[in-house]
Amino acid sequence: MRRQRYNACLPELRKDPITGRWVIIANDRVKRPSDFFRETVIVQGGGFCPYCPGNEAKTPPEVLAYRQSGGPNEDGWSVRVIPNKFPALRVEGTLERHGEGMYDKMEGIGAHEVIVETPDHMTTLGELSEKQVESVLWAFRDRVLDLKRDVRLRYVLLFKNHGAPAGATSEHSQCQLIALPVVPRQVQEEIDGALRYYDFKERCVYCDMIRQDVAGGARVVLETEHFLAICPYAPRFPFETWILPRKHASHFESIDVPLAENLAWILRALLRKIDRTLEKPPYNFVLHTTPLQESAMPHYHWHIEVIPTLTKYAGFEWGTGFYLNPTPPEEAARFLRDSGL
Repeated sequence: MRRQRYNACLPELRKDPITGRWVIIANDRVKRPSDFFRETVIVQGGGFCPYCPGNEAKTPPEVLAYRQSGGPNEDGWSVRVIPNKFPALRVEGTLERHGEGMYDKMEGIGAHEVIVETPDHMTTLGELSEKQVESVLWAFRDRVLDLKRDVRLRYVLLFKNHGAPAGATSEHSQCQLIALPVVPRQVQEEIDGALRYYDFKERCVYCDMIRQDVAGGARVVLETEHFLAICPYAPRFPFETWILPRKHASHFESIDVPLAENLAWILRALLRKIDRTLEKPPYNFVLHTTPLQESAMPHYHWHIEVIPTLTKYAGFEWGTGFYLNPTPPEEAARFLRDSGL
C-alpha cells in the first residue's frame, strides 16, 4: 500500500460522499495535536460509585451480565447491563401518535441502558484487555438482538461518552444504549445518501471508500484482516476516525467470533493511539448500524465513528450546517499512525 503525502495549501471545501454534507478543511491554519487546548481525562476514584462491585443493589436490576461467579445482581461480573436510573425513554406504554394542529407527538417509548464495561473503576475502555473489549462488543450484540424482538422499536443507538467534556456523568467506564421508536434523522440521511450512490453506481459507497483509501493510504490509521480504521475524507471534527468492516455488512448484530475478536483488537488499538497522540482526551464513539426491523441492505455499511473532543460546535456550524475542521484527515491519520501501538 502506497501512502501519498498530503500537502497543505489553501482552505478546502470537501463534500461527504454519503450525506452530501460540506466541510471546510482550514489548511491555512492547520493544527497539530499539541495545538489544541485539551482537557486530559484522569480517573481519580474516591467517593461512592453505583457501578462498582458490591453496589449492585444501588442500581436497577441488570438486564444482562457476564459473570464468573455469584448470582443475578451480585458481585462476580465482568460486564453488566442495567437500565438507566433516569431514562430518556421507557419500555412501558403504547406507541400512539397524536396531533396538536400542525404538530405531531407520540409517547416516549423505548429503552435506555448502561453497559458497564468493567468492574474496575480506574480502568478505561482502551486500557482493558482485548478479551474484555470483546466482551463489551458481545454485550452490544446481545442487547440489540433482544431489543429487536420488540416491533415497536425502530433503531438502537450505542454510544460512549468518555470524560465530562464529552458528556460523561460518571468516571466509571461505560457505554449507553438508547432504543428509539423512530429512525434518527442523521441515520436516515446516511442511509438515503448511500442508497442514492448505490442506485447510480450499483456499488456500496462505504465499500468504494475502503477500496480507495486502502489504495491511497494517506487516510489509513490501522488495518487488520477484517477491519480498516480511517480518517474520513470530509471529517467534521479533527482526528475523527471511522472503523469499517472490510467485507460488506449492514447489521452490526450479525458479527461472528472472528469479527468480534478482530474488532476488539482494532478498537482497543485506536483508542490507545488517540490517548497517546492527544494525551488522553475526552471523546465520543457511536455505532452506526441498520434500523432494527430492516432486512440486509446492499447499500449501507455498519461502522463505528470515534470523535475526540477538541473543538466546539459554534455559531458558524449552527447557522450553516457546515463544519470547520482545522486538521486535514491526512495529517490526523499520519499523527495517529506514527504514535505506535
